Amino acid sequence: MDKITYEKSGVNIDTADATKREMAKYVNSNNQRVLNKVGAFASLYDIKFPEMKNPILVLKTEEPGSKQKFAFKYGKIKNICYDMINHLTNDILVMGATPLTVQDAIICSKIEKDVVSDLVKYISQACKDNGSVLTGGETSEQPDVVEKGIYVLTSSIVGIVEKENIVDGSKIQKGDVVIALPSNGIHTNGYSFLRMMLEQFPEIENEEIENGETFIDVIMRSHTAYYNVLTPLFGNDNLVGMAHITGGGIQGNLNRILPEKFSAQIDLTKIKILPIFKFIKAKTQTDDAELLKTFNMGVGMTVVVKKGSEDEFLAHFKKLGTDAYVIGEIVDGDKTVKFTGQLQY
Repeated sequence: MDKITYEKSGVNIDTADATKREMAKYVNSNNQRVLNKVGAFASLYDIKFPEMKNPILVLKTEEPGSKQKFAFKYGKIKNICYDMINHLTNDILVMGATPLTVQDAIICSKIEKDVVSDLVKYISQACKDNGSVLTGGETSEQPDVVEKGIYVLTSSIVGIVEKENIVDGSKIQKGDVVIALPSNGIHTNGYSFLRMMLEQFPEIENEEIENGETFIDVIMRSHTAYYNVLTPLFGNDNLVGMAHITGGGIQGNLNRILPEKFSAQIDLTKIKILPIFKFIKAKTQTDDAELLKTFNMGVGMTVVVKKGSEDEFLAHFKKLGTDAYVIGEIVDGDKTVKFTGQLQY
């Protein structure tokens, strides 16, 4: 009978240890709140915030969905790392929270040292770009559980906000204005739709969509990060709500922050539809209701501000290079998003 070893079963401890040593140089940081380095059983983070009267932790876990499969197929490892962290960070920014620390998990059939090292490097870079720090996580080798060559990523973030500055939509009133912040494309939702589309129209893979970029180039753009444009607004009393437009589109996300007695009325004629969505519409002839439910259609974030303050916010976004624009207002209603007009292709 053959001797049973962990390596013969598909797990190489030596490779895992070597990979962790390589990862350490990307995870270790000079952040004074991080009290230990990679190698400990858990991460230590100093949570003293003397400048805050009532600090509230904001927590979120995220994974980049089926876009991961595209990323490894088309060599877009960096993109998927930024996708995950940008999406994750955006989800706590809408609460008015400042990002602090991220923990990740990388699950695979077999650890490939260079691949895992690159993943950690880019995840760490994305955290720094979003004002947080990667403090550690888990790399798990699971042969016969995960298909060979596939990596499953997930991460969790901790942010902080002064209790009185939480942005949760509770201060939204009738007449408030809804501003759209543009997406740069698909972001991280709708990839099962795109996979089916590619199966039906394989020739589109290298078809030019915009400025010399192919279909694959455009759909693999990293999820837009809104950290730099939103954090300067925290504490502004005229900022009353933010919604990250992900799966479910505008209707399935903006409604999550509306008070019970109000609705948001969105003028579809105002939405600046990106070339990729025009291409999808023309190729698939999918009806607009389905597209609006599946994709962001060009609106990556909605910001609700008090009536009369919209010009102040639009000027702020323009100064930072973001082409924000008004798409609607808050009306009496039932915590739903109501569309008027038609998308203009």
